[in-house]
Amino acid sequence: MRQPPPAKEAAVSPTLDAAPLALAAALLMGGTALAQEPTKPVLTVFTYDSFVAEWGPGPKIEAGFEKTCGCDLQWVGLGDGVAILNRLKLEGAATKADIALGLTAELVPEAKASGFFAPSGTDLSALKVPGDFADDTFVPFDYSYLAFVYDTETVKNPPASLEDLVNGDPEQKIVIEDPRSSTPGLGFLLWMKAIYGDGAAEKWATLSKRILTVTPGWSEAYGLFTSGETPIVLSYTTSPAYHIIEEKTERYQAAAFSEGHYLQLELAGRIASSKQPGLGADFLAYLVSPEVQALLPTTNWALPVTEPATPLPEVFARMVQPTKPLAIPAEEVAANRKAWTEEWRAALGR
Repeated sequence: MRQPPPAKEAAVSPTLDAAPLALAAALLMGGTALAQEPTKPVLTVFTYDSFVAEWGPGPKIEAGFEKTCGCDLQWVGLGDGVAILNRLKLEGAATKADIALGLTAELVPEAKASGFFAPSGTDLSALKVPGDFADDTFVPFDYSYLAFVYDTETVKNPPASLEDLVNGDPEQKIVIEDPRSSTPGLGFLLWMKAIYGDGAAEKWATLSKRILTVTPGWSEAYGLFTSGETPIVLSYTTSPAYHIIEEKTERYQAAAFSEGHYLQLELAGRIASSKQPGLGADFLAYLVSPEVQALLPTTNWALPVTEPATPLPEVFARMVQPTKPLAIPAEEVAANRKAWTEEWRAALGR
C-alpha cells in the first residue's frame, strides 16, 4: 500500500526576523503571486497488493522510474491479476488506470477483447521466455512456475506428483487460491485440466477433502502458510528463494511434480483511454530494462524475461527446475474458462 506523504514542516522558521516576514506579507497583499512548482503528470498503475508492499519491487521501481520520467508514479494495489481485469471491466472508460500490471498470458484474449488496452510499442526482441510468447499489446516482465510449497518441519513425505497431492492424507490440509479472482488460482485450475482433462471434476472432488480454505489471492494464502495455519500452499517454484535469501532458512521448499508444472508469465499493458500514453510506453520499456530485470528476482521472487544487469543469485539454480512446462493455449482458456470454473465451483461446493 502506498503510504501517505509525511506532513510538511512549517514554511517559515520561528527564528526568522520579523522584517522579512513583514515584507513578504506586504508583497502578498500587494497582489504579487508566489511562483508555484509545476504539477507533475501522474502515471497510475493497477497491480497486485504484494507487488507494492514495502518488501516488493514497487517502491524501488517507482524510485528508479521517477528519476527520469519527471512524473509521479502512483500504485493502486488490488488482488491478483484476475481481480485487476475484473476491476477494469467494472470501471470501464472511467478508470484512472494508465497501466495494468500483473495479468497473465491466459488472460490475453479476454483482456484484448475488452478493448481496454492499446498496443505497447515496446521492443521485445531481447525477450527470453518459455513458450516464445509474442504479442503487440502486452509486455512480459517476469515468470515462474506454479508449485506447492511445504513446511519441511511438518511435511516429512512431500507429494512427488499432482496425483500424490490429490490423493494425500485429508488430515494434512492445503490452501489454494480462488480462480475467479487470483492468477495462481486460475493457473492451478488450468494445471488440473492440463493433467486430468475431462476427469478434472472428479479429482477436484477428491482434493476438496484436503483444502483448508480457498483465499481470494496469493497474499492471503501465503500468509496462512507462514503463520503455521497450513503446511502446504499453492505458490511458485521460486518462492523458497525468498526464505533462503531473506530469512536464511531452507525450511520451506517447493515439491517437484512428475507430471510437470504450470507456467505463469506475468504481463503489463497500457490502457487505451490513458491520458499519459507516452509515459505509459516509457514505463513498459522500463519494466524490461536490465535494471528492473535484475531487481525482480529478489523482490518479486520470479525469473527475468530479458538479460538482467546482474546475474541471478546462485540460489535460483537450486530451485525446482521443471522439465515439463505446462500451458494451455490462451485461446482455449478463453473459450472454456467459464465452464471450467463452474466445474471447479460445483466440485468444491463453492
